[in-house]
Formats: sequence, structure tokens, C-alpha cells
Amino acid sequence: CIIAAAKVGGIFANNNYPADFIYENLMIQNHLIHGAYLIGVNKLLFLGSSCIYPREAEQPIKENALLSGYLEKTNEPYAISKIAGIKMCESYNIQHNTNFISVMPTNLYGPNDNFDLEKGHVLPALLRKIHLGKCLENNDWISIKKDLNKRPIEGVSGLSKKTQIINMLNKYGISFLNKSKLNSVQVEIWGSGKPLREFLWSEEMSEACIFLMNNVNFEDLIDKNSSELTNTHINIGSGEEISIKSLAFLIKEKLSFKGNLFFNS
Repeated sequence: CIIAAAKVGGIFANNNYPADFIYENLMIQNHLIHGAYLIGVNKLLFLGSSCIYPREAEQPIKENALLSGYLEKTNEPYAISKIAGIKMCESYNIQHNTNFISVMPTNLYGPNDNFDLEKGHVLPALLRKIHLGKCLENNDWISIKKDLNKRPIEGVSGLSKKTQIINMLNKYGISFLNKSKLNSVQVEIWGSGKPLREFLWSEEMSEACIFLMNNVNFEDLIDKNSSELTNTHINIGSGEEISIKSLAFLIKEKLSFKGNLFFNS
């Protein structure tokens, strides 16, 4: 049994819907983990998130950094729910002799990603914002409308009036830099751009999970030299980091976007 179900989102969504994030994730994992125990599931893998670690965790982050410092405030409710999931798996293993393991993936991206500008994660959101900026720069309204018809933004689709579309793009930081030059476009990016992030292709994450299900059990994760049973979760990542600023400029280069990137801290 692999529990990949969760309510997820980027910084905007976490800031605006903290109650939804802690409640829905606790409810999902509580029911599924306990249900797996009740029906005698032989093995379970619970997917967490790298945001469980403290804001100031030493890089690269190791498993023993868990609960060693303060969480990042913007996603604290989500992080707490995921920490609860790890501890729930550990607790059921201790009390009920189950074989439930937890893995903490780094930031994932890949096919069928969430490109919602309000609720998506940083990489797909940046891809879409800069893509729309490039379309605006080229006065390519066919591509803008195609994008919005596939993924409307707050009810604004490709069928909406051009003024409505421009206003909605502007709300999400995609705007004309100089109204006298309609091809002069700016894309706003939240934050200073300095934080480092590690990214992993989603299908590689899937392969790692299958490997763990086939080869690693809870008893393999116990530190035999420690009197405490803790930090039995496993980090999964690429081992390589990139700053948000460098990522944004990489996307800008790949999409041949000539406009301005504005980092709003």
C-alpha cells in the first residue's frame, strides 16, 4: 500500500488555506494508516514532504534534522500534518508490529503537474508564468486563450474579455512593464530568489518508492546503536540544489523570454 494522497500547494495556497491543509491531510492519513492496520496490510509506504524539516536546517538536510528547530511559518500546518503521519507509522510499528515506512521526497515535477498559479508548486508555477509572459510579449493571444481554456484562473478563461484576462494576469504578476511598449513584459516572482531548492523528476521518485517497497523494511531503518526509536523515515532526492533565481532565469532562457523578472521579497 502506497499513500500518495494529500492536499498540496505552493506558498500562496499554504498562506491562505492553513486550516484546509492541516485538517484534510490529517484526515487522509489517519483514516488510511489506521485502515491499513485494521485490514492487515503487509507493508505500507507513507509519502511526506521535505517541508517537515526546520527552516534553518543544515544543508544537505539529513533525516536526524527532524524536530530539531522551528518550521517555516508559511507551510507549518502542512508540515505538522506530515510529521504526524511519520510518527503515526512509527507508533503503529512499535505497538502493533506493522511494517509501515515513511519517505520524504524533495520538490517533485513532471507529467500532469499542477500548473495552477494559486495552488501549484514553484517549478510548474514559474514555467506557466514565464510561458504566459512570453505569449504576452509576443502578442500571442491564441496561445494565451488556449492556456486559459485548459486551466482557467479564478473563472477567467480564453472566452473572457481581453481586459479581464489582462487584469487576471496582472494579479498574478504577469504584466506590461511599460504601457507605451506593449511588448515590454514583466513577470513577478515571490521572494528574493535566494532560497535553494532541490528538484526531482516524478517518475524517478516512483522508481525509488518501488525499490524501497521491494527491498527495505521498517526493521532495516532502526538505529541499533541508539536507545531511541526515531528518525526512521528516508529522504529521497537528487542531491543537487538550485536557487529559485537561477531556476527562473533558466526557464527564461529556455523559453526565450526577453522580458523582466522581478523578485518581490
